[in-house]
Amino acid sequence: MTITAPHLLVEVDGRPATETDLRLRALDSYGHFTAMQVRNGRVRGLAAHLARLDSATRELFGAGLDGGRVRESLRHALGDVRDASARVYVHWPDGADEATLMVTVGPPVVSDGRAVSLMSVPYQRPVPHIKHLGGFAQIHYGRLARRAGFDGALLTGPGGVVSESGIANIGFWDGERVVWPDAPALAGITMTLVEPRLPEAGTASVRREVTLADLPRYRAAFVTNSIGIAPVARVDETVFPGDAAALKTVTESYERVAWDRV
Repeated sequence: MTITAPHLLVEVDGRPATETDLRLRALDSYGHFTAMQVRNGRVRGLAAHLARLDSATRELFGAGLDGGRVRESLRHALGDVRDASARVYVHWPDGADEATLMVTVGPPVVSDGRAVSLMSVPYQRPVPHIKHLGGFAQIHYGRLARRAGFDGALLTGPGGVVSESGIANIGFWDGERVVWPDAPALAGITMTLVEPRLPEAGTASVRREVTLADLPRYRAAFVTNSIGIAPVARVDETVFPGDAAALKTVTESYERVAWDRV
């Protein structure tokens, strides 16, 4: 029988989180994390998640993070749960000999495939290549976008250069190839898994600058994150006609990625 996480569970270094654990993390926003979907005790692109955590820990704290330790923490937090949304947070308190890991396990999230709308905002994340904590501006602009009737925010830099959405990477289809914005952004795990597989599916994939003024040239757009892939219906007043075949190719490229046992 498949066991699904019924509610949010939190562990720190392999034990249930205490009030002290949570208080320290509420006051310390210097850290990073990765987010994943778990199905039948497996994760797509687990090696990429482990590499992300190790690389960011080295950059922020000066020492690496053993992948075996991360997997053991995940397995312990999951217990008998087979399907879940999981996150691994990394902090390194002053004076500690090693990083501390907080693992959260909650109910799984499944994309409904609904096309989303995005409102462009003048913001790019600092240190964008790291999935770091303290994303106030992303939350703020996301809330503003939803108040304006959109599903989320599209982050842009000077000159309207497109970077990423508030919580996902974005790709565009020009009728011949998938175009990923060449701008400061987090290389999300789903994007990292999809991008090299597109040529295998007979679809060209390139990185180049994309601006808001360029958007009417594109036939379709989509976002990718830990939940999966969803089409983009519009950005601001630009409506994309859509291309079901192109989206199918992108989605199937992701679905061909093997699930790795935690």
